[in-house]
Amino acid sequence: MSEKDIEQALVRKAKSMGGIALKFVSPGFDGMPDRLVLFPGRCAAFVEVKAPGKKPRAIQVARHEMLRNMGFPVYVLNDKEKIGEMLDEIQSS
Repeated sequence: MSEKDIEQALVRKAKSMGGIALKFVSPGFDGMPDRLVLFPGRCAAFVEVKAPGKKPRAIQVARHEMLRNMGFPVYVLNDKEKIGEMLDEIQSS
């Protein structure tokens, strides 16, 4: 399973649950997460998508920590089977 497969499954599942998983691009600010997941009711989180067994690079870890310190939830997703659980958690926050 590739990172792209996991990312596409995330987008589909978020949509089926009434939310969106926007591609997040931040030119000139490397290391930001891949997706911004939004649900009605002001539920939002950043999601870094990785292929199974892969981990974020050092710059990504630093950006994730920066976002968490600002109060934003950040998830690292590298398992398609964890998508539903993660989205449920985002929705309940």
